[in-house]
Amino acid sequence: MSVRRLADESVQPASFAFSNDNAAWAQKRIAMYPEGRQQSAVIPLLMRAQEQDGWISRATIETVADMLDMPYIRVLEVATFYTQFQLQPVGTRAHIQVCGTTPCMLRGAEDIKAVCQKHIHADPHHLNADGTLSWEEVECAGACVNAPMVTIGFDTYEDLTPERFEEILIAFRDGKGDTIKPGPQNGRKFSAPLSGQVTLLEPIRPDAPHRQSGIVEEPDATAPGRMRDIPEEAAPALRTPVPEEDKASVEEVEAEKSETMGDTRREPDQAGREGATGAESPAIEKTGSETGEETKTTGRSGDSENRPLATALGTTPDSTPMFERPAGAPDDLKLISGVGPGIEAKLNSLGIITYAQIAALSDADSERVEAVLNFKGRMNRDNWKGQAKALVDGGIDEYVRVFGKKPR
Repeated sequence: MSVRRLADESVQPASFAFSNDNAAWAQKRIAMYPEGRQQSAVIPLLMRAQEQDGWISRATIETVADMLDMPYIRVLEVATFYTQFQLQPVGTRAHIQVCGTTPCMLRGAEDIKAVCQKHIHADPHHLNADGTLSWEEVECAGACVNAPMVTIGFDTYEDLTPERFEEILIAFRDGKGDTIKPGPQNGRKFSAPLSGQVTLLEPIRPDAPHRQSGIVEEPDATAPGRMRDIPEEAAPALRTPVPEEDKASVEEVEAEKSETMGDTRREPDQAGREGATGAESPAIEKTGSETGEETKTTGRSGDSENRPLATALGTTPDSTPMFERPAGAPDDLKLISGVGPGIEAKLNSLGIITYAQIAALSDADSERVEAVLNFKGRMNRDNWKGQAKALVDGGIDEYVRVFGKKPR
């Protein structure tokens, strides 16, 4: 099934043409697509051609390609990819598709195939002696409950036994296929249990409230569907207003929030109060506005007060950039893979505006930059320094030579 080729040239017709009705249908179908998108009609047109002739020939593919202004190879790719298209001549009266997937296989699909081999041909995709029948094995046809089953044309014949299927096959061979009723062949209705109905067995009550003309009684809603009456003793706040003397002032609320949450003017991941656990940086002791002094921090490391703390914008507490900004026009840092407009803006706020600065960053400086960007390991993973060095040494041409592609 994975290798699908056109039929041998000895059976290929010299030409193909839609009937008048089908040609009109095809033009109407093509017109449904926007200008320049007519090629989207390739599958509907191939299906219509197959319904007309029973299979897809080389001439059919070429005719459809010309109608849609497509290269022949493109239509050939579609026809050979989808197994719904028959690439070999099929029986003039019936082409039987035997489902061979697991449920049908367990229920006797091999016996059904044996009947096809007996009356049609030992191998699939071959015609019988008078050219009226052909067969093939297919994947699941969607009637697993009624296995085994076959598809003939647009109809399915289910719940088959070898004997019953042989009768069906002979009827189609003799041109009497229209006398066979599609669907289950064992008397069941659709996919219902063969023994009869097993659910919804209780008769409908004629005296049910909703069946009494003009009388509709609303049943009591369940607890999840209706608000429950909660006694005031259980939740007095629901019904009793708060006395004015018990209301907290705005100042009291803010004071309680400050005591609970700590100072909100702090760095990301920095504890807001002394003694907090799990913080990645020391807690703020007092703000400058409260003491008139420079902001202090408390922490476990002895050199914490001597190390400048970078903010989210890449500045130290005295509002100076982390790195000295060089003179001259800035480079387009977005040419470095991994640097977008947002990251470029953060790098510029740090004082980094050129490729040379990035190429010359030490490991310690890279860690400081990544701490601000909140992307640990990103510079090394994307090789920012290597990309920047290539751009410094020879611009885009050197970048292409080193990395085999243009910078983004």
